[in-house]
Amino acid sequence: ASWYSLRSLPGWVQIWVSLILVPANVAPFFLLDTWTGQWAALAALFVLITNGPLMFWYAGMNRALSLPHLVAWGPLEIALILRLTGNAGPEAIATPELVLAWFLLIVNGISLVFDVLDSWRWFHGERETPRSG
Repeated sequence: ASWYSLRSLPGWVQIWVSLILVPANVAPFFLLDTWTGQWAALAALFVLITNGPLMFWYAGMNRALSLPHLVAWGPLEIALILRLTGNAGPEAIATPELVLAWFLLIVNGISLVFDVLDSWRWFHGERETPRSG
């Protein structure tokens, strides 16, 4: 049901989720030896653990999936800014971590814009789940 729900969304949303958002938030698991990798992986695990049951409950891509993003990406964005400005983390930031931090800051920042809108719409009654197939 979740796959069909995703496939019923506009093409650009499918590309955004499948080729940009998900890969960006899987990337930290390849840099767990870094401060950014560890904190971003924790945020991604939180989203996975909370969105999984929501996708099951709603049988698809409901706007409620945006709510855990607010809880995870908001604080992560602040943490990434602190890391990039040298105000967080135990040591200087190396190039791979720097690239990851900027990539996540941009991608999850964009995601937060969509998530704020979707959360607002969900709280105002737009709770339908897109379906196809």
